[in-house]
Amino acid sequence: MSRLKLTGAGLGFRREMIPSLKEHVPDGIDFFEVAPENWIDIGGSLGRDLRRFTERYPFVCHGLSLSIGSPSPLDEDLLYKIKRFLDQHQVLLYTEHLSYCSDDGHLYDLLPIPFTEEAVRYVSSRIRITQDILQRRIAIENASFYLQAPIAEMSEVDFIRSVLVEADCDLHLDVNNVYVNSINHDYDPIEFIRSMPAERIVYLHMAGHYQEDEDLVIDTHGEDVIEPVWSLLDESYRIHGVLPTLLERDFNIPPLDQLMIEVKRIAQNQARYSQERDASTS
Repeated sequence: MSRLKLTGAGLGFRREMIPSLKEHVPDGIDFFEVAPENWIDIGGSLGRDLRRFTERYPFVCHGLSLSIGSPSPLDEDLLYKIKRFLDQHQVLLYTEHLSYCSDDGHLYDLLPIPFTEEAVRYVSSRIRITQDILQRRIAIENASFYLQAPIAEMSEVDFIRSVLVEADCDLHLDVNNVYVNSINHDYDPIEFIRSMPAERIVYLHMAGHYQEDEDLVIDTHGEDVIEPVWSLLDESYRIHGVLPTLLERDFNIPPLDQLMIEVKRIAQNQARYSQERDASTS
């Protein structure tokens, strides 16, 4: 299947937004994102509402519960349901977290995979199976985490890069997660961004978080994006060029016009860096 060509600024599609979006989809939203687990087997008026939008606007899917790094068997039943959903709504791109959230039951949090060669091979084999079942190239997202896995033979950067090569998949780069981990684990977020392979990045995530303490940030997606994360997005554009970028908001969802302030800021930043790059090459 050909690679998806996303452009511009996107917004996470949430049920709470449907009444406002049915009245008017604001200019500035170039694509939407949904979690398929929240919509699989949903019929009735909600199902019709979703179909109304997927028929008219570009959508991508970002999974929540495949648990790609879990010690439990890969949930192939879920994958076949996701494939039907992707086919039904003609969604080309599916992404998942490079983490795990289940082991004989869901654990209700994203947990870090040990950064080892064995884990690279294990996770990569599960990604290849996922791509075979979905009949699509997928992207994995760098995940936020709060405790280091007990075994580490390599850095997070090297682990991610190794999985991308071994699995031959793409990268869904979450800028907020880079910032969160840089505070919680004391590393340079710009160097992390610089170390990611530009040719594999399909799109970026932006989101807000909760500052629990000076050295503890919780990835909530329930607050406005803070200035240091906006600055890190700017650095991402400087390093890798302008990339499609989506705003996530999962909790404390404000009215659509308030969300559009951040979506429009993404678009404005993209336009500015595109102009700067054009000027520098002319």
